[in-house]
Amino acid sequence: MSKDLLIHNEDDLRSKIYTIRGVQVMLDFDLAEIYGYDTKRFNEQVKNNKERFDEDFRFQLTKEEFDNLRSKNSTAKTKMTSKSRSLPYAFTEQGIYMLMTVLRGDLATAQSKALIRIFKQMKDFILQSQNVLCSPELVKLSLQTSENSIEIKKINKTITDKMVTKDELSRVIKDFTDPNIRKDYLFLNGETVEADIAYSSIYSSAKKTIFIVDNYIGLKTLVLLKTVKPNVQVTLFSDNVGKGLHRTELLDFCKEYPNVHINLKKTNGIYHDRYIFIDFGSTDEKIYHCGGSSKDGGIRTTAISQVEDTSIYKIIAKDLQKNPILIL
Repeated sequence: MSKDLLIHNEDDLRSKIYTIRGVQVMLDFDLAEIYGYDTKRFNEQVKNNKERFDEDFRFQLTKEEFDNLRSKNSTAKTKMTSKSRSLPYAFTEQGIYMLMTVLRGDLATAQSKALIRIFKQMKDFILQSQNVLCSPELVKLSLQTSENSIEIKKINKTITDKMVTKDELSRVIKDFTDPNIRKDYLFLNGETVEADIAYSSIYSSAKKTIFIVDNYIGLKTLVLLKTVKPNVQVTLFSDNVGKGLHRTELLDFCKEYPNVHINLKKTNGIYHDRYIFIDFGSTDEKIYHCGGSSKDGGIRTTAISQVEDTSIYKIIAKDLQKNPILIL
């Protein structure tokens, strides 16, 4: 492995990001250069840890993809000659984060930090989820991706360890939308991933109960609840306008996530706005007023605001609990 520290600037890293199969990726030979490996040695390191790299983390280009990329990109054409023995591997963003737990040493640590910073700056290049969130399976994949694609607020300047481990990476990307720190969120048109992360973070903060008031629900409403703590009871108040959520979807979700306990009740047609009640009636109580439904968060510009004076909303929560069960 090279001992030279190859620090890449933002423009250089931008040029190494390609769109393949509808997602933003970096290729093995570019990542090998960044981390100071030759490509063969780099891929051997990954192969030795192949259980960490699922298909949505790393995939090998087809010949058609390979030729198409070479025809459109002069840099790729230079590095990927027709004499190349094997087709290159593409790493998605979550795959690149996983590399940080595999490649170790002084150079790997420095370059990992540089990549983390550049991904913060290049969020719009990495996240293109709006067209992905269109089916139950891809919703789940997108949410998993977004957990690894969170906007980084700050880098821990006290990190001095020379190896990047899973625990270190977790600490670096943990605090992106912590509801204990952040009370208000604004999502501009198209920022669907940011909205997903915010809702998931708010739900994850609950210790006992979650009340959600939203007449326009769907499968994604449920998927955003998958990170809820096992002992938390979720009550979803909705009239299911437009029949956005189907019974089979609810049953499938409950089967896949048995630790998420969800009750459905009606709103009786008197609510327009959306609300989230976290740990209602406890000392940890938080109430959020949402500008739109969670399943549509970020499709258009919208906001989530924490209510400062919760007393005026208590009657809403108490009345809602008296409502009849919603049958899908």
